Amino acid sequence: MKRIISLVVSLLILAVIYWKIDFQGLIKVLENCNLWWMGISLGMVIPLTMFTAWRLQQLMPNSTLAFGEANRLILAASVLNMVLPSKMGDIAKAYFLKQRGHLDGSLSLSLVIFEKTCDLLSLLLWCVFGLLFYPKKNWLFGLMSMLVAAGLLSGILLLSSRKVAKIFFIISRRIVPKKLRTKLEKLQMSWGEMHDYFWRDQGQLLKISTTSIFIWFLHLLQIWLFILALKAWTPFIANLALSPLAILAGLLPLTFAGVGTRDAALIVFYQPYFAAPTAAALGLLCTSRYLLPAIGGLPFLGQYLVTVRDRKRSKMDNG
Repeated sequence: MKRIISLVVSLLILAVIYWKIDFQGLIKVLENCNLWWMGISLGMVIPLTMFTAWRLQQLMPNSTLAFGEANRLILAASVLNMVLPSKMGDIAKAYFLKQRGHLDGSLSLSLVIFEKTCDLLSLLLWCVFGLLFYPKKNWLFGLMSMLVAAGLLSGILLLSSRKVAKIFFIISRRIVPKKLRTKLEKLQMSWGEMHDYFWRDQGQLLKISTTSIFIWFLHLLQIWLFILALKAWTPFIANLALSPLAILAGLLPLTFAGVGTRDAALIVFYQPYFAAPTAAALGLLCTSRYLLPAIGGLPFLGQYLVTVRDRKRSKMDNG
């Protein structure tokens, strides 16, 4: 039911956006795009998936995960991220890792938590860097700069200090509703295990962190290439500030896969550089960043679901 509501909200926001802007202008922008840059920018989905799969391999103990299967897992999770709330497809990835015998359940969840934490911190890092040099500062961007910097600092402290993490979880358990406290306790256990596992090898930690920062540089570069494909222009340093803010807006648990909130944020933030129809077209291309991997992952998702079903049946038969 919640997913249906979020889909309706997304459609309503898009309806308002397309009603307010020049819809024919949006069509014209897409018709007149540079096909060369469009092909390059959309094609970046492939190396991005491969780099993310390689990072997943490096996260695994004893290199038990083949590169091909790592790619399939990433793509299958992309399908679930489109239909499940709050990026729960990545949690399902931990479940698949467990079911296929690569890791036990708690460590697989810890691995995924660490992976997504690195992603979020890398995104915030590039956003802070871009905002420092963003030329069109006002009180709103000043406020957002402080919030993003505070989020980055908090994330680093949670990741690096067990004491800070413990205080955070204690306070959170007192604030959240009772029905969420059990989940929060499980998350705290996984966070502690993740901390023990990854901080014991600081060389590995540095490699994963650097890879995550590089992966997110490629994500933001892809969005900048979308702008070039639409025959528009934004300085790259400004794009490092604006595109993460739009991505963060899309992470709000209000809409379907961020559709609507991300589009509206792109129109607002990129207003100094190009018109609303171009920003709306950019929103469609940004949605394709999630849609294309999801389409590519459909065959693999079916394979994983069948594997899980067969393993469950096998356990029941043996039991």
